[in-house]
Amino acid sequence: MIYASGSDYQAAAHKRVMLFGMSGLGKTYLSNLLRAAGGWFHYSVDYRIGTRYMDEFIADNFKREAMKVPLLRELLLSDSVYIASNITFDNLAPLSTYLGKPGDAGRGGLPFAEYRRRQDQHRAAEISAMLDTTRFIDRAQSLYGYPHFICDTSGSICEVVDAENPADPVMAEVSAHLLPVWIRGSAAHAEELRRRFDRAPKPMYYRPDFLMQVWDEFLAREGKAPDQVDPDAFLRFGYARLLESRQPRYAAMARWGVTMTAEEVAGVRDAPGFDALIMRALDRRPDEA
Repeated sequence: MIYASGSDYQAAAHKRVMLFGMSGLGKTYLSNLLRAAGGWFHYSVDYRIGTRYMDEFIADNFKREAMKVPLLRELLLSDSVYIASNITFDNLAPLSTYLGKPGDAGRGGLPFAEYRRRQDQHRAAEISAMLDTTRFIDRAQSLYGYPHFICDTSGSICEVVDAENPADPVMAEVSAHLLPVWIRGSAAHAEELRRRFDRAPKPMYYRPDFLMQVWDEFLAREGKAPDQVDPDAFLRFGYARLLESRQPRYAAMARWGVTMTAEEVAGVRDAPGFDALIMRALDRRPDEA
C-alpha cells in the first residue's frame, strides 16, 4: 500500500484515495464533501465512462429515437438541432438509460443480444476509465494544483477486476498510486438497498458469466420467451443476486487496501473527519488481516 500507517497518511503531502463498494453507501457523499472542502480533486469513474468512453453511444441512441419523429428527423438531417447527453456527477441517468434492461420492448426492454452488446461496451469503458486514474492524478496536480485526489469508483468495479490475481492490470495500476478503501455495508444496509431498488429498478452491469447464469435462472422461473420478459422484474431478480455475489469480490479488493463501514462514513462531516477515519482504518488493518 502507498501508506503504511495512519501517521504515514497524515504526513503525506499528497493524499490519494480510491473509494469502492455498492452504490448508495457513501462513495459520492464523501467525494462531494472533500471536493467542497477544497484541495481535493474528485475523479468520478462513472462520469468518465459516460462523458469519454460511452458518450457517442449514448448520443447516437438519443438520435436513433429522435429519427423516429418526423419533425426531429428533418431537423437532425439538416443539422438544425444538436442532441447530446447532460451527464453530471449527480445525474448519471443518460448512462444507465443507455445500458438498458432486457425483455419486452413494449415495456422498455432490449433484445438480449443488444443488451449484452451494451454490457460489453460498459465493461471496456470502465476498465479504460479506471486505467485513466493515474493520468488524472498527474493532471489534477500539475494543471490545477490540487494536492489531494479522491477516486469515486463505479459500484461495478468488482465485476471488471480479478482482485485474487496479484497481477490484475487494473488493481496493480491503481493500488500503486492510490489507497483502495472499501465502504462495507451491513446486512441492514443490504436490505435497505434492496428495498430502494425494488421501488425504482435501474440498469446494472453484470460480469458476462454471472449475467448468463442469472438470465437463465430467471427465464426458467418465469417460463417466458426472452422477448416476453418484464424488464423491471428481471432487474429486481438480478439485483438481489448481484448484492450477494459482489460481497466476496469487494472483500478480495479490500486486501489491497483498507476497510471502513457505512456507519463510520455516515458520521463524517468534514475533510479532517475523513482523514481521521482513513488513519484509523490503516492503523487497525493488521487486526483485520
